[in-house]
Amino acid sequence: MNPSQASKLELATFAGGCFWCMVSPFEELPGIHGIISGYTGGRTENPTYEEVCSEQTGHYEAVQIKFDPAIFPYRKLLELYWQQIDPTDEGGQFHDRGESYRTAIFYHNERQREEAEQSKRELAASGRFSKPIATQILPAAPFYPAEEYHQNYHKKNPGHYKRYRKGSGREDFIERHWSGPADPEELKKRLTPIQFEVTQNNATERPFTGEYWDHTEDGIYVDIVSGEPLFSSRDKYDAGCGWPSFTRPLREYSIKEKTDTSHFMIRTEVRSRQGDSHLGHVFEDGPEPTGLRYCINSAALRFIPKEDLEKEGYGEYLYLFDSPSENE
Repeated sequence: MNPSQASKLELATFAGGCFWCMVSPFEELPGIHGIISGYTGGRTENPTYEEVCSEQTGHYEAVQIKFDPAIFPYRKLLELYWQQIDPTDEGGQFHDRGESYRTAIFYHNERQREEAEQSKRELAASGRFSKPIATQILPAAPFYPAEEYHQNYHKKNPGHYKRYRKGSGREDFIERHWSGPADPEELKKRLTPIQFEVTQNNATERPFTGEYWDHTEDGIYVDIVSGEPLFSSRDKYDAGCGWPSFTRPLREYSIKEKTDTSHFMIRTEVRSRQGDSHLGHVFEDGPEPTGLRYCINSAALRFIPKEDLEKEGYGEYLYLFDSPSENE
């Protein structure tokens, strides 16, 4: 990164309960240049994890994100932030109770404050939650990085992290309030029969019949139901199976995995996180660098060509096509 690029970066600071769970939703996004877990908003300098958890310091567990607002604007970070928390809980988050687990948006400039206040008003008016929004919007305070073992905890201890995220109640809360399809009758009007059967009833299209199995145009593939970005043409390859195949998703966080024991087999199903659409399956017989093959139904996808990304609202993904593909 050159100095002029660095000077354009901003900080965003969010408290959302346990900071272990607030990193993966933001990583791998375009324009994100770093995420640090730490403590902020308290009374003492350089607090330890033990001091914060014992409520001796008044600090919040938080994440601080360095981002390029020209690529990924602050309002999009706010939208994603609200989808990670229970904003109506004044006393903590899920099974974690106490002041260190409270939620708050710490703004770094007046524009961030205005956008945070506006997003909070919009959430309250949406009717998504029956209780008042309790998340505070506060001026940024000194931020102290947490101990090294807390940084990227989800990668260092993935098994424990997944059990904790599920066991704390966070995962179920997010799915209940933010995931899932629209009304089935509305979807039947909007989708073709095969799109509905695949995404809503876990059907599989016949090989070599889908729209994208041999598609090679530059662009991204989004969930046909929710529009969330899922895969890039840069990670697509011909696996010879008759379905679109990818070595990886755009973001690991956007894909949910579930054990599928149907048809007398044990497979790993993949679903979109926000839309909860059935996409296909992932297998461990793909090429490098991942060794994975995401075998996806065309009927679960909508393709956005590179030249249409900006007008379709996905302009942050143009960076994918600035350099030659690894597959070229």
